[in-house]
Amino acid sequence: MNGAGNLMDFLDEPFPDVGTYEDFHTIDWLREKSRDTDRHRKITSKSKESIWELIKSLLDAWSGWVVMLLIGLLSGTLAGVIDLAVDWMTDLKEGVCLSAFWYSHEQCCWTSNETTFDDRDKCPQWQKWAELMTGHAEGAGAYVLNYFLYILWALLFSFLAVSLVRVFAPYACGSGIPEIKTILSGFIIRGYLGKWTLLIKTVTLVLAVSSGLSLGKEGPLVHVACCCGNLFCSLFSKYSKNEGKRREVLSAAAAAGVSVAFGAPIGGVLFSLEEVSYYFPLKTLWRSFFAALVAAFTLRSINPFGNSRLVLFYVEYHTPWYMAELVPFILLGVFGGLWGTLFIRANIAWCRRRKTTQLGKYPVLEVIAVTGITAVLAYPNPYTRRSTSELISELFNDCGALESSQLCDYINNPNMSRPVDDIPDRPAGPGVYNALWQLALALVFKIVITIFTFGMKIPSGLFIPSMMAYHHHDWIIFKNWCRPGADCVTPGLYAMVGAAACLGGVTRMTVSLVVIMFELTGGLEYIVPLMAAAVTSKWVADAFGKEGIYESHIQLNGYPYLDVRDEFTHRTLATDVMRPRRSEPPLAVLTQDTTTVEDVETLIKDTDYNGFPVVVSRESERLIGFVQRRDLTLAIKNARQKQDGVVSSSVVYFTEDAPQLPASNPQPLKLRRILNLSPFTVTDHTPMETVVDIFRKLGLRQCLVTRSGRLLGIITKKDVLRHMAQMMNQDPESIMFN
Repeated sequence: MNGAGNLMDFLDEPFPDVGTYEDFHTIDWLREKSRDTDRHRKITSKSKESIWELIKSLLDAWSGWVVMLLIGLLSGTLAGVIDLAVDWMTDLKEGVCLSAFWYSHEQCCWTSNETTFDDRDKCPQWQKWAELMTGHAEGAGAYVLNYFLYILWALLFSFLAVSLVRVFAPYACGSGIPEIKTILSGFIIRGYLGKWTLLIKTVTLVLAVSSGLSLGKEGPLVHVACCCGNLFCSLFSKYSKNEGKRREVLSAAAAAGVSVAFGAPIGGVLFSLEEVSYYFPLKTLWRSFFAALVAAFTLRSINPFGNSRLVLFYVEYHTPWYMAELVPFILLGVFGGLWGTLFIRANIAWCRRRKTTQLGKYPVLEVIAVTGITAVLAYPNPYTRRSTSELISELFNDCGALESSQLCDYINNPNMSRPVDDIPDRPAGPGVYNALWQLALALVFKIVITIFTFGMKIPSGLFIPSMMAYHHHDWIIFKNWCRPGADCVTPGLYAMVGAAACLGGVTRMTVSLVVIMFELTGGLEYIVPLMAAAVTSKWVADAFGKEGIYESHIQLNGYPYLDVRDEFTHRTLATDVMRPRRSEPPLAVLTQDTTTVEDVETLIKDTDYNGFPVVVSRESERLIGFVQRRDLTLAIKNARQKQDGVVSSSVVYFTEDAPQLPASNPQPLKLRRILNLSPFTVTDHTPMETVVDIFRKLGLRQCLVTRSGRLLGIITKKDVLRHMAQMMNQDPESIMFN
C-alpha cells in the first residue's frame, strides 16, 4: 500500500470552520450538546494536571456569569441613553430650551426658578418654535407654524431612520422578536445580531420613536440586548464556537431586554421562558435572572426619567377592587382578544401586500407617507401628539391634588360641605368630557395607524393602544361598596387592565404579561384582575387562530420555526414524508471506502443537500453514519493544501482502517472524524406525530429513515414543516429556508 506509514486522520488537528453552519441553515442541537460535553470533559481532566490548568477551568466556569454581567451593563446603559435621547428629540419637534438646547421640556423647566406650580409646563427658558421665530406664542399663525414644523421634524427623523437602516444595516428594521425566536430555535441568520446592527438599531430606534410614529421601543430593546449578548459571546470561545451555548446566552439577553423595556426584571425572565426561548435549561434561568437584575440596576443608576423608576409610566394604586368589577375586567379581556385578532389579520394582510406588490420596492416612500399622515392627524389631538410612554403614564395615573391632566378636571363647589380633595364626590367638569372624546378619537387613530406602521423598514416595537375607563359613581350598582370620601372605581386600573388585555390578545402572552404589569404597578392586589383579563383575551383570540403576532410574522417570512405549542394530530407515517419520493431520483449517498475525492466533489457540485448518509455499499445500503456537506467541503479543501499526495483519484474512506489498495493508487484520504456515527434514525412506519415530537424536543436538523438497518430515505426539518403546512391546507412552498 502506497504511503501507509504516513496516513493520518486529518482532523486530529482541527482546522478553522469545521463544525460550523452556513447562513440561513438550522443548527444540530444534539451535535452542539455533544461537542460541549466533550470540551467540558477535556477541561475537567486537564485541570488535575497543574495549577494553571485549574485556574483556566475556573475561568471557563465563571465566563458565563461574566458574559451576563457585561450584557446587563451594556443593555442597561443603551436603554438609558435611548430613553434620554427619545425624551429630548420628542420635545424638539415642538420647541427648544434656550438655556441648554440638550434639555427636554421637563428638564428645562426643572432648572427654571420662575416656574409656578399651576404653570409647571411653562417657563421662559422653553420656547416653542413659533415664539422663537416670530415672537408670538399664541394665535392662528403661531399654531400653523408649530404644526408645520412638527410635521417637518417628524419627516426628518423618520427619513434619517429608514435611510440608515437601508444603507448600513437592513436587519435593524422591525421589532426583531420574530427573528430572535427563530434564531433561538436554532436558525442561523448571519449579521442579524452583528455590531453594525446593534449600532444602527440603537440610533434609528431613537429616531423612529421620536418621529411620533405609532410604535414602541420594547421589542427593539430585546433585539438590542441580544446584539449585546452576541457581541460578548465572541470574546469567549466556549460561546463563539458552539451555536447551542450561544443561544443560551441570547435567551438570557432577551430577558435583560424586557427588564429594561418595562422595568420588570422577573417579567423579563418569564418573557424569555414563555415567549422567545426554545431551549431553556435551569442554568439559563439563573443566568437570565442575573442579567435582568444587572440591566435593571444599571438603568436605575442612570435614572433617565428623573422619577427613580425604570419606566416613565410606573404607577401605584392603593384603592381595593371589588368582586363586581370582575365583569368589566373580563369584558376588557374579550375586547383585547377581539382587537388582537383584528390587528394580527389586518397587519399580516398589509405586510403580505407589501411583500407581493410594488409597495415593497419603495420602503423609504412608505415610511415618509405613513409618518406624514401620522403627524398631520396626531398634532391636533393632545393625546396623540405626545409620546406613547407619556400617554400611558397619564392614563395609568390616578387623579390627585397634584394632577394637572384634563382627565382630572372635576368641579370645585365652594359651598360643598365635603373637603376639596374629596375627588370621587365631585362632579366632572368640561375638561373630563373634552378628554373623553379626544381619547376616543386617539383610540381609533392608534388602532388604524398601528396596523400600517408595524413591519415597516424601521425599528418598530408594538405599541398597544391603551384602553380608557370612565365611571359614574352615583349608579345603583356602586351604592353597596362606595364609602363616603373613598374612590369607588380606579380609572387608571381599567386603563392598565385594558392595555394588558390588548397586549395579551396580540402576543398571546399570559404569565409573563401579568408579572410585567404587576411589576409596573407595584401592587399585588391587582394580580387577579390582570389574570382574568389576560386569560380571557388569550381564550377569545385563540378561538380565531392559535398564532400570535410574532408567530404570524415568522410564517409570513417562511422561517423554519417548529412551534412547541402546535399540535400534530394527523395519522401519517414517516414513509409518507421522507425523501426521495417515488417520482424522484434515488438518495445521494457516499460509500464507506470506495468513493474518490472527485466523486465527492462532483456530488457536492451537482446537489444542494446539507449532508449525505454514508453506507457500506450501494448494493447493501446498510447505514454507517452521516456527514455534513460543509465539513466535507472544508476537509477536502484543507487536505489538498496540507496533505501530500491527495489528488482527484484518491479514495475517501470513513472506516477506522484504510482499505486495501494497489501500490500504484494515490494516497487515500481518511475522514472518519467528520462522520457522525450515531445519526438519529426512525423506521418507515414511525407515526409522524412521534417524528414531529422528536424534531421539537431534540432540535434535530434531519433524521434518517431505515428498515432493518437498510437506508430508505431522509426527513429534514423543512420536510416536517412543509408536511404540517400541507395538513393544515396551507401553502407548503411558503417554508423557504432549510
